[in-house]
Amino acid sequence: MAYLQLNAIEKYFGDNRAIKGVNLTIEKGEFIVFVGPSGCGKSTLLRLIAGLEVIDGGNLVLDGRDITHLPSSKRDLAMVFQSYALYPHMTVFDNLSFALKLAGTDPQVLRSKVERAAEILNLTPYLERTPKQLSGGQRQRVAIGRAIVRAPKVFLFDEPLSNLDAALRVQTRVEIARLHRELGATTIYVTHDQVEAMTLADRVVVLRDGNIEQVGTPLELYDRPANRFVAQFIGTPQMNVVPVEELPELAGTVGVHAGSLGLRPEHVAMAEDGQGALPATVELVEALGNETLVYARLASGSQLVCKQNARTRARVGDRVGLRLDAGHVHIFDTAGQACAR
Repeated sequence: MAYLQLNAIEKYFGDNRAIKGVNLTIEKGEFIVFVGPSGCGKSTLLRLIAGLEVIDGGNLVLDGRDITHLPSSKRDLAMVFQSYALYPHMTVFDNLSFALKLAGTDPQVLRSKVERAAEILNLTPYLERTPKQLSGGQRQRVAIGRAIVRAPKVFLFDEPLSNLDAALRVQTRVEIARLHRELGATTIYVTHDQVEAMTLADRVVVLRDGNIEQVGTPLELYDRPANRFVAQFIGTPQMNVVPVEELPELAGTVGVHAGSLGLRPEHVAMAEDGQGALPATVELVEALGNETLVYARLASGSQLVCKQNARTRARVGDRVGLRLDAGHVHIFDTAGQACAR
């Protein structure tokens, strides 16, 4: 039996069916990431698991116990919020120990747990400071530490890095990955950032409009997307998807007559004008140092993105040729579902 089971979970806000019969099983120790566009239901689903919203249908089972209607405090879960939610008048030590004090934990055990969490998160020098004396990254680590000291069955993270700058996001993401390895705790993490999803998750759950579109490892979703939505949501820059009729030569090679064809930008190569299979005009060049992205417009009007490790002399307005790797093409039917080759 799975450690955490979501069975036909439903949630309504008035007449709006926000979560539409979601089924999901999570194993003990897994790091699961919910990802999807704004409004897809990922944070709502997390709040249903946490007990911060009422489940309107289905049931939720944790470690063999039905927790569907238990209050949040009785579910043995700990949540880390986007906004830190620290007590501003308390020291770091008091913030970390607050829940344990409320539970009547022995003072020696309490101190031991807090000191261990502070050590893991490199917060020991800051235990006597208040939140206003900390950086954003340090405050987020305090919020994470407050969850750690409770030793819950499941950690819940609701976009914990979105308030941090780019450098701190990377640093804190590395720390969260390290924490998961050290603690081996079951973790559910919500983000809109697919880089976080791809680098942190054991499995990624892609949501859209209250439904699960696909569940799989990061590379399964990248290499074998179930549909056009997942294909274009996972991957930066997103997959090139072009109607079949605009790529007749490629369509003939793969034997497709309707729907659309998809290629990752790394599977589109650029050549001199006349040397590629497909003539195009350069519209934008993004030189990122370690890689170059070239956005080129086909005569049919569709745009293709070419990703290459080498730098380029191509400039906006140049005529170029594009070579498409038929061995890596993805095929989608007229409904947007992936087709087997």
